[in-house]
Amino acid sequence: MGSEWKRRFRLFIQRFWQPTSACMTCMPGSWGNVMSVAHWAIAFKTGLLTGVLALLLTFTPAARWYANRYGNALLVGSLTAIGDAYSHTSHYRFHALEHIATGVISGLFALAASYLFEDRARRIRTAWVRLFG
Repeated sequence: MGSEWKRRFRLFIQRFWQPTSACMTCMPGSWGNVMSVAHWAIAFKTGLLTGVLALLLTFTPAARWYANRYGNALLVGSLTAIGDAYSHTSHYRFHALEHIATGVISGLFALAASYLFEDRARRIRTAWVRLFG
């Protein structure tokens, strides 16, 4: 039982940083206002809600989607869009556009992370050795 909770904790952390980063990327002026406490508060709220939703899904049959890299990215993107819509109102003219964009970016972050960090970050370690010997 301990290893199952350890896996869930790791999943929560992963599902926290991906939506938080995506939210900071998609908010207007976010990288210009990277030191803004208000922007970080919204991004953390989005990440926290997405992480909690992802954690709750581990208790359902939908947890099988986490094993497939594309299903995982789709699930994370969808949960992020829901979490972002709940966290704040859109800053864009079309209200759903920011939430959908945040979900897409978060899904892409999850997909990229699945390639880069699989097998104990083998691809990153190989690139590091090639660059720095």
